[in-house]
Amino acid sequence: MDFAKDIVLENHRVLLRPLQTADFEALRPVAATPELWAYTLTRADDPISLAAYLTEAVRGREQQRRYPFLIVDKQTGRAAGSTSYYNLDEADARLSIGYTWVGQEFQRTGLNRAAKHLLLHYAFEVLGCERVELETDSRNHKSQNAMRRMGATEEGTLRSHRRTQGGIRRDTVIFSIIRPEWEQLRRTVFGAFDAVARG
Repeated sequence: MDFAKDIVLENHRVLLRPLQTADFEALRPVAATPELWAYTLTRADDPISLAAYLTEAVRGREQQRRYPFLIVDKQTGRAAGSTSYYNLDEADARLSIGYTWVGQEFQRTGLNRAAKHLLLHYAFEVLGCERVELETDSRNHKSQNAMRRMGATEEGTLRSHRRTQGGIRRDTVIFSIIRPEWEQLRRTVFGAFDAVARG
């Protein structure tokens, strides 16, 4: 994957473009809901933590550890949140999708599923991945249910897997979608979206 390339992905519902520190003002009102950050590794619900979040995300891209996107709701033209590729392993043709958060007013609108469709389409069809992983805090049942609804397979729980807020070590639930499953999922679960990727 070319981290220097500005990847822009788009369907009729959502636009994903590279996240920038300049997105601070657009994201500030969307991020300022403490409930959004209950199960995330870090918080971004106040100006200082949001600025740190954006700086770390952009640094992750510079260091080729993470490729962060801004999620733009095409119905309103507004910034709605962020998501990322990470844990890219070209030798094993796999990556992870995560660091995903969407403002409360955009939840349960189909926006997140539209964004996941674009990320999965690009991962399988352009990057040639054989496997895409998704992970979430074991306490985050809402996220786990969303992953099941989009056709991901729950593989298990990694105990004491990652350090999270407050120095707590969380258990992580791992989900995946593999290439043989993608063709059917794109026609069924993601059938409402016609992906057009450019970048």
